[in-house]
Amino acid sequence: MRLRRLAAGVAALALGLALAPVATANDGGRSFVYTETNSASGNAVLAFASGPNGSLQAIGSFATGGLGTGGGLGTQGEVVLTQNGRWLLAVNAGSNDVSVFAVRPDGRLVRTDREAAGGTDPISVTAHGPFVYALDAGAAGNIAGFVLDPFGRLHAIPGSVRPLSGAATNPAEVAFSTDGRYLVVTERDTNALDTYRVDVFGRAGAPVTTASSGPVPYGFAFDLRNHPIVSEAANSTLSSYRLTSAGAAVISASVPTGGLAACWVVVTPNGRFAYDANAHGGTISSFAVAHSGAISLIASVAADTGAGTTPLDLATTSNGRFLYVNEAGGHQLMGYRIGFDGSLTAIPGSPTIPAGASGLAAS
Repeated sequence: MRLRRLAAGVAALALGLALAPVATANDGGRSFVYTETNSASGNAVLAFASGPNGSLQAIGSFATGGLGTGGGLGTQGEVVLTQNGRWLLAVNAGSNDVSVFAVRPDGRLVRTDREAAGGTDPISVTAHGPFVYALDAGAAGNIAGFVLDPFGRLHAIPGSVRPLSGAATNPAEVAFSTDGRYLVVTERDTNALDTYRVDVFGRAGAPVTTASSGPVPYGFAFDLRNHPIVSEAANSTLSSYRLTSAGAAVISASVPTGGLAACWVVVTPNGRFAYDANAHGGTISSFAVAHSGAISLIASVAADTGAGTTPLDLATTSNGRFLYVNEAGGHQLMGYRIGFDGSLTAIPGSPTIPAGASGLAAS
């Protein structure tokens, strides 16, 4: 009886969030970009406004109330926006919790909650509708689920904490599929992908673990048809998959990027193009994404971030016009205009961000 009441409560919260009026950060047609400092003395989210030509202007620093680790996390999904753009979530890896912010129409943030992550060392977070999952890399590692209510507060979902494939997996990212029916986690040290089926109450099932097409699966992003496109850092390749009850089935196997250390991946909002950041090569590669989920290389050097640079996190604006990258070597946010053919054109001016800044989200 108690479990049924809890499930009913989760469903009611989900319905409330779906029906709540929202004022998204993109209501006025503007885009905003967010990253977190990951400072061990007090983590904060940095906000930037994107101008008509894609240039960025700093608009504020907003304390998470938690702690970072003092260095880059080296994972994907540390900072994410909900689908409606109303809320921003950020991990605090140094204090083992997750912060929630309301996003104002001017792009500035108001913190609404901070909750324990359901494990230690949260390194990635994802959201779909009212449901939120954090990936905890500490100890044996786990995922933990929450409901985000209409007031911006997180509520743990009973029975949602699930293990990874084993101990010492060195996970890199957790993300919901496009339709919210699956969660996927990449494990770098075991060369594996974990797939979890998610029920209507947001509870993840047991993990189904399948071998990665190539070694060291890292960051990934979904196309519009639930196909995860996953980087493989060891050989600098990308693979795409089809999700099934039996796990992840390969569609395109380990397509070379032509760069070095492919790690972070983003897919454009129209689902036509994917980009990866080659962290050791100072380049961004571009791929075409077919309706079937098959991927093919367009340009191994769609953008050259410069000698000695280290491109990491990627994000595209929701209107599909601009791509941004955290260039960790020079501690700056670099921007590119996305062409109709997937080409990238550099945007002048790159604001400075602190060393160790992690995660990137754009509205």
